Amino acid sequence: MLGEILKQSPLASAYPDLLVGTETSDDAAVYRLNDRQAIVATTDFFLPIVDDPYDFGRIAATNAISDVYAMGGKPIFALALLGVPMKNFPREAMQRIVAGGHAVCDAAGIPIAGGHSIDSPEPFYGLVALGLIHPDRVKRNDRARAGDVLILGKGLGIGIMGAALKKGELRPKAYAQMLETATQLNTPGIALAELEGVHAITDVTGFGLLGHLLEICRGSQLRGEIEFDRLPVLSAALHLAKDGYATGAAERNWESCARDVALPQGMADWKRNLLCDPQTSGGLLVACNAESTGEVLSIFQAQGFKYACEIGRLVTGPAGVTVR
Repeated sequence: MLGEILKQSPLASAYPDLLVGTETSDDAAVYRLNDRQAIVATTDFFLPIVDDPYDFGRIAATNAISDVYAMGGKPIFALALLGVPMKNFPREAMQRIVAGGHAVCDAAGIPIAGGHSIDSPEPFYGLVALGLIHPDRVKRNDRARAGDVLILGKGLGIGIMGAALKKGELRPKAYAQMLETATQLNTPGIALAELEGVHAITDVTGFGLLGHLLEICRGSQLRGEIEFDRLPVLSAALHLAKDGYATGAAERNWESCARDVALPQGMADWKRNLLCDPQTSGGLLVACNAESTGEVLSIFQAQGFKYACEIGRLVTGPAGVTVR
């Protein structure tokens, strides 16, 4: 909603050094400082999706920093955003949330340099994340080209697993897998920005795979073609999806993108739910030329992204997505 409101603002065009603003659905703003440096700025926060305060802090921080990596930037520091009901929220729990955020920022090699807290009816936590990038290496999501291969860096299914967790039906091993992927920093974005053959990057988060792929397709005026059977799915999420676990957000995501998506006739509901499953701290979605596919996959694999794989391609045609 805020993005649509900000797009009505006429001010952005008055700042030529604002390389990425509200004109596209990109992951972060980018402002050129000089010929060799641009600053990447983003913010994200949300309500707890897990019960453990420390785990919640880790997931929220990873999710926020991901937008810097999705632009190809290298994070440099962060600011914390914390809201809790001050009168009845345990101080130890607050400390654990913030400690989780610090742990992730330490792993990213950046400090939390300050922040802001408020008295809030519901607890929330997140970061303002800042990074640096060369102005010529910014990876916008509206620069993809016809013929590009689509590569997804993480397995799908976080939202589905979260739905099972809320019902108390997520097994410990599944929770461990959920936590592992949700706290895995999307560090390949830095190396991917160095590749000329990589034309666009975004991260798959709240709008699901279809929603974020559509942002690339609409921005680049291309059509995405993906093969469902090639999609990487977290092993613990697959049977949950088939058993009907889903989030309300998945249905809302489908409603927002259905007009631009062609699904196979008779596709099972669980498959559609997986395509629209909101990902918290999901994987990078990369559009690159065919010649760079091997190098892109090698970067992911070298940094421990075992689910990374090719899922489809971009072709000329009306902006949208065809699922086969």
